[in-house]
Amino acid sequence: MMRQMAHLDINSQIGSFMPLAAMRIGTIIHNIEVNPGQGGKLVRAAGTSAKILKEPTSRYCLVRLPSGDEKLIDTRCRTTIGTVSNPSHGAKKLRKAGQSRWLGRRPVVRGVAMNPVDHPHGGGEGRSKSSGNHGRCSLTPWGKPCKSGYKTASPKKKKKLSP
Repeated sequence: MMRQMAHLDINSQIGSFMPLAAMRIGTIIHNIEVNPGQGGKLVRAAGTSAKILKEPTSRYCLVRLPSGDEKLIDTRCRTTIGTVSNPSHGAKKLRKAGQSRWLGRRPVVRGVAMNPVDHPHGGGEGRSKSSGNHGRCSLTPWGKPCKSGYKTASPKKKKKLSP
């Protein structure tokens, strides 16, 4: 019995990479495989972690991802115990606009500052919201509503998420 407990403690050390079936409920994990043997795909960004919600007894295990989504993952998929290092990565202050450009981030231009050919909010004399029609709601550059409860997710995707 003691030998078995010692074996479990060695396996559950931070940094151990093993299948979900060998882990306990409530374990904090990262670098999760989606398909067995594929290599880690989920929860790899700096400072992130996921949590095992249900005991991995059957074929699938329920895991809560950093986004708050709960995903069923095959118990044969391997994962690393612990959180990814460098949690302060996102808090780093950029000193100048060029630093943002080095990261591949392009400037954000408001729709009202554009011409009507570039954006539905563009045009008008001075500052006129949504092309002079005050009754219109906010739109994306492609003319789709972006506020007032407009549904964006497909119903098929919603059905897939619920187990």
